[in-house]
Amino acid sequence: MAKETKELTVEEKLKILYELQTVLSKVDDIKTLRGELPLEVQDLEDEIVGLNTRIDNIKADIDQLKTDVATKKVDIETAKSLVEKYTEQQNNVRNNREYDLLGKEIEFQTLEVQLAEKHIKEFAADQKKKSEELEESKLFLDGRAKDLDQKKQELEDIVSETKQEEEKLREKSKKLEAKIEPRLLLSFKRIRKNSRNGLGIVYVERDACGGCFNKIPPQRQLDIRSRKKVIVCEYCGRIMIDPELAGVKIDVVDTKKKPARKTAATKKKKED
Repeated sequence: MAKETKELTVEEKLKILYELQTVLSKVDDIKTLRGELPLEVQDLEDEIVGLNTRIDNIKADIDQLKTDVATKKVDIETAKSLVEKYTEQQNNVRNNREYDLLGKEIEFQTLEVQLAEKHIKEFAADQKKKSEELEESKLFLDGRAKDLDQKKQELEDIVSETKQEEEKLREKSKKLEAKIEPRLLLSFKRIRKNSRNGLGIVYVERDACGGCFNKIPPQRQLDIRSRKKVIVCEYCGRIMIDPELAGVKIDVVDTKKKPARKTAATKKKKED
């Protein structure tokens, strides 16, 4: 294997390196596609946990309001009983002082009844509002649960579909890596790791580096096209190759060519 590597020309090495880049980019695409879905699934699961907690809290609030209403009803019955008691006692008082004191107690208990009735109305309104909020939360929870099931299914489908493809791509990348000398491969991997888009080798397009888009001097372009040595971009450090080696056809627009003008004779001939 070492002998085969030594026999490779620079052009062959660059071609293999670019093919390796293409394979690894496909692996990155698969990882990215699969990598986003688990995050979405996790976010939905966390959101559903939060919604369940919210629903439990609303239910607890409704139960508390029901308890408060029941307590106020008991307070009303107690206050009414005291009003009846104090009213009956007023009929048997011995002086005006006792009568006035009982009158104040009756007035106080009557106010307690009115206040309790007011609180019951407020609790009932809050309970109605909480019940509506509970129904809305349940509907929203059902929707998010359906979204979660869909995302989980998508994730399972993608994992199922891409697992074999990824394994094949990784196997192919290993074979390609075996053809490249260790020092060049290590350099390529280092460049690729430091690159934001994961590209370690790019082709020249419109006299510029395909990675950072900085202009390349004419002499350096000739060196790249000659394929006699490995050329790296002095700005971004990526390995550069010519488009033809990458199997890319660049359309050249001839800006000097102008459309033919129609002469009077041509126009007349066309009319005839």
